[in-house]
Amino acid sequence: MKITIIGSGAMGCLFGGLLAEAGADVHLLDIWEEHVQALNTYGVSISSSGEERHIPVQASTDPKKIQQTDLALIFVKHAQTAKAAQTATSLLGKHGALLTLQNGMGNAEILTEAAGKDRVICGTTAQGAMILGPGRIQHSGTGKTVIGMWEGKEHCLLHEVAAILSNASLDTSTTEDIRPVLWSKLFANVGINAITALTNIRNGELLDLPETRELVNSAVQEALEVASAYDISVSPDALEQVFNIARATAPNRSSMGQDIDAGRVTEIEAINGYILDLAEKSGISVPINKALTALVKTLQSHYE
Repeated sequence: MKITIIGSGAMGCLFGGLLAEAGADVHLLDIWEEHVQALNTYGVSISSSGEERHIPVQASTDPKKIQQTDLALIFVKHAQTAKAAQTATSLLGKHGALLTLQNGMGNAEILTEAAGKDRVICGTTAQGAMILGPGRIQHSGTGKTVIGMWEGKEHCLLHEVAAILSNASLDTSTTEDIRPVLWSKLFANVGINAITALTNIRNGELLDLPETRELVNSAVQEALEVASAYDISVSPDALEQVFNIARATAPNRSSMGQDIDAGRVTEIEAINGYILDLAEKSGISVPINKALTALVKTLQSHYE
């Protein structure tokens, strides 16, 4: 199976590097020229547990150099999903599929519009990574990856993809209903990302102050109310799971925090903004998520 990683930042490099190390036919695609040059020259450098290893990879800024692929693994930010979908569909073979492990919601709908519902696989991952520089990443957390069809019939590659990822030390399982899994990840992003980005703290510090704990609680409770209005099945201990994730990833800077630090456009629209959008459509008040969305957008306005 030929795999193309579209969006080879921290997570794209982590998955691409581990897949390459396991012997998979994988190609990395990204628009950052200095990064791509470093990947081709030195391989991807993955730092973990005090050790650093270099894994040879193939990378490019030009999708035309990659040609036909069987699986396009999407790791771009939400704002770039539509463009990534166009690139992916131009590369896919007749029986190819798209897999998104992006943060937030709304990406699957964009990919489905471009490729058709029977070719879109969605998932979440508890793996974590941070960019250290061109061609260099920190593997900052490990955990399970879960994938499943967004809404179409089961794709012939679904279980093969899970097996290939698992073989690359990316423990992956499949599920018949991916939506509750996606929403569970969304609750964590809703409760952690914007607050840590705005307050310039790490995930674990959310638990240290009653004020930030209350903000997490309120943001997630609002999201739970929205999920209930849309008949989304959620775990009864969803809020506690969010606190557990913050605890388990205590030293980490959230992806949204990293984006703010680097002056990049965040995924606020696909996280708290997604909750706000659904809430407004159903007449539900979500003042905390509305405020968090507005504040992050205000920060972004200074560097967009």
